[in-house]
Amino acid sequence: MPDFTLTAAPPLAGYDRSFGDIQLIAPKDLAIVSIALPLGAEDAAKKAIKTAFGVALPEVGLSDVAKDKSTAIMRLGTDQAFVLFPCATPDAEPQIAAKLKGAAYTTDQTDGWCALQISGPGARRALERICPVDLHPGAFAINAIARTVMEHMGAIVARTGEDTYLLLSASSSAKSFLHAVEVSAQNVS
Repeated sequence: MPDFTLTAAPPLAGYDRSFGDIQLIAPKDLAIVSIALPLGAEDAAKKAIKTAFGVALPEVGLSDVAKDKSTAIMRLGTDQAFVLFPCATPDAEPQIAAKLKGAAYTTDQTDGWCALQISGPGARRALERICPVDLHPGAFAINAIARTVMEHMGAIVARTGEDTYLLLSASSSAKSFLHAVEVSAQNVS
């Protein structure tokens, strides 16, 4: 029997390309762990999140950066959030579960999503072509997040900086998602 080891890799690993004033990259080693608040124990889960990350669970539709500055918490619904953080090893979920000490349900979502970061002065122009969310800074502030569709694919868009957005979509359509964002960036640059 051959001696080999399989290594998981994100579907867009290593992607880094510029289109005029737009930079499009696939973040390296980004882990995504979902947190579900248990029915009837939401307050205990929120307290555990604040203790574990040094910030309160954001309101629905917002994200926040944890005290360690490398972890983000995205509130997707009343009882659900994503924790995003750098993790090169396949043990992301146990790390978050240990921090929460059983106060919330956790599931590793890393392999289910692909991530792209789009940044630069033209990023919003590129996204406006394919995203039906109003991304004007007055309507979509830094740390805002929204579930939406881009082209025909489900997506999450998060504004992480003045001209920076993190995009998440299903890993099963990663290449199609990348193509849609690339074409939009090309068309505005």
